[in-house]
Amino acid sequence: MFIRFSFLFFIVLFTASCATPSVKHPQTSTVRIGETFRGVATWYGKKFNHKKTASGERFNMNELTAAHRQLPFGTKLEVTNLSNDKKVIVRINDRGPFIKGRILDLSFAAAKVLGFTKAGTAQISARVIDF
Repeated sequence: MFIRFSFLFFIVLFTASCATPSVKHPQTSTVRIGETFRGVATWYGKKFNHKKTASGERFNMNELTAAHRQLPFGTKLEVTNLSNDKKVIVRINDRGPFIKGRILDLSFAAAKVLGFTKAGTAQISARVIDF
């Protein structure tokens, strides 16, 4: 009986370790690599430059970073501007946006790559590529 239980326990552990990596974020839902979401993104820059982010690092508007309400710090996203198909990879290092209806706050540099610094907002698609 003990050997059978040990073998089943090993199978469960092995199967779990081979599964697609996922991370639980504060709202208790699971986010997986490859998961995508869409919505409105904004950008932030000079006003917050060199101030501490929620992750404890200093914000640099010239780095490719972003703020998300729930994704774990360090999560990498491939963000696509749906109006021009420009793409950028950003790393989550802050919390936000705090305006209803927006899903991502990008650094000035990321918004510049995506081509929406003048508009201020853009419809985007974001895909989780790494944790």
